[in-house]
Amino acid sequence: MTDLLNLHIKEKMQTWKLEIEYEGTRYRGWQIQPEVRTVQGELAKAVADIFANKTEIGGAGRTDAGVHALAQIAHLRVYSMVKEVKPRQLIYALNDRLPHDINILRAKIVPNEFHARHRALSRQYLYQISTRRTAFAKNHVWWVKDKLDLQAMNQATKLLVGKHNFQSFCELENEKNSTEVNVNSAQLMTNKQMIYFRINARNFLWKMVRRLTGTLVEIGRGNLSVPEFEQMLKEKSNFSAQYTAPPSGLFLEKVFYPADEDSEDVTF
Repeated sequence: MTDLLNLHIKEKMQTWKLEIEYEGTRYRGWQIQPEVRTVQGELAKAVADIFANKTEIGGAGRTDAGVHALAQIAHLRVYSMVKEVKPRQLIYALNDRLPHDINILRAKIVPNEFHARHRALSRQYLYQISTRRTAFAKNHVWWVKDKLDLQAMNQATKLLVGKHNFQSFCELENEKNSTEVNVNSAQLMTNKQMIYFRINARNFLWKMVRRLTGTLVEIGRGNLSVPEFEQMLKEKSNFSAQYTAPPSGLFLEKVFYPADEDSEDVTF
């Protein structure tokens, strides 16, 4: 009888893959936390207003307080659905209820086994540095006033590709967790007054991208050499903690999935 009941519930479950953009300035990050405003918390409130059923929301990455997303991926699972809800209906319903700085871009009905975090092949972050004061993008860049040696910064960026122990560039939540990360790609790009640091890996450590960015800027300022940076990739150093870049310039740019899961059928 129990097996039949479980089968019946599974048949009524519906799961969506959501692509979400958000401006993280007003939020204490993605993940739900007690008594503070988070992106996942706002999404959960919107979902609860639409569905009376039990639901589950999971994200591909936990962005920190003040960090933004161009394309966060989440799964939304609703149990015991009475009727199917089309992706377009869901997009309109959620966006009508979400704050102005959180927006559902795409939705797709996916198999119930889909999990936004576990199925992801890699995540890609983008950090924006402005070399001039800006009236319009204060919350989206780190304004660095000093003249930067871009050639030295680029040399250091190239050293990041491959498997390294990033113990010098993270803050550990659990001492037992591994600090090794295999970086698929890392690039430094410029466009007029903007400098962009893009990095792609399967997983990232807490504050890793911000500390790497801050350390690259110190290299650009001439306060740290490329060989010293390379040594920090080989041996633990506590220097990078003081170089942590502000969250304002950091974006979760894209999450990559297997090819058959990367296409979306509804765009808002």
